[in-house]
Amino acid sequence: MQKKRVLGYLGLSLAFNLCIPAAAAAGEAYPVKPIRFVVPYPPGGPTDLMARLLQPGMQARLGVPVVVENRAGAGGNIGSDAVAKALPDGYTILLAASGPMAVNPTLYKHLPYNPLTDLAPVIQLSAFPLVLEVNAASPVKDIKSFIAAVKNKPGEYSFASAGNGTPQHLVGELFNSAASTKMQHVAYKGAGPALNDLLGSQVPVMFDIMASSLTYIKAGKLRPLAVTTKTRVPALPDVPTLAEAGMPGFDFVAWHGIAVPAATPHPVVLRLNSVINAIFADPEFRKRWEAIGTPVVGGTPEAFGALVRSETGRLGKIVRDTGATVD
Repeated sequence: MQKKRVLGYLGLSLAFNLCIPAAAAAGEAYPVKPIRFVVPYPPGGPTDLMARLLQPGMQARLGVPVVVENRAGAGGNIGSDAVAKALPDGYTILLAASGPMAVNPTLYKHLPYNPLTDLAPVIQLSAFPLVLEVNAASPVKDIKSFIAAVKNKPGEYSFASAGNGTPQHLVGELFNSAASTKMQHVAYKGAGPALNDLLGSQVPVMFDIMASSLTYIKAGKLRPLAVTTKTRVPALPDVPTLAEAGMPGFDFVAWHGIAVPAATPHPVVLRLNSVINAIFADPEFRKRWEAIGTPVVGGTPEAFGALVRSETGRLGKIVRDTGATVD
């Protein structure tokens, strides 16, 4: 009798333990272990900065460690592909950037993942202006003199970017097309290394997401010439738009969000979405977020999914029209 009772307990225990992963996968007990937060770029850039700003609030609300993991390379493709192929259980999430989500499907001939089918949208995080900037020691003082200098020396100017397919790359190609200039693209492995060379005058100009450059601009180390949005931005009210410089209709922002593997259960997606929206509702956090140069966005998974689909078409067209290529 005792043996039967022990076996019965063991059977119940085994059945209970087997149910735990299924319950977690269905979102009923999620989360119960650490979450990997994959950033597809090196430390120091705006994508990495957003993940590290979000990390403490996510840990507090989810009750488990959230570990930021930088998996850089191939214009964000390596980290994005790693998440696309991860177990769809909510324990691997992606800081999704507009490059690997909407530009790279057109820019790369053989992308190892499909953002529209292999990744599920969770929430939009940002809508960053980009700033056209030079080293403070540059003789170029404003956008009009910059355009004139580049036209006087076709092919001699180069612009740095955070990598192939990044917003910094694409907006530079769009500028070349709109201004009829011929600057050469220099791809770096992330915004941090590109900025280091701009600060060291190894490269003359960069279009950068405001989050990673604003500190250097405020410190007088970089000189902003123009912003890429259709209206001036509050953080740099004296800096003109490219539309004001004779490029009517020029409007380009870099956006980011969170995505998970496509088969992730919907309750898990909704849990992550609600956590980020709750973080964004905190007035003190909103101040820190807006201080890096982007408004708080948030919203539903469906809204972020609609953005990814529409931007895949729009940015893909810019890639084709400008002839942007992977160097």
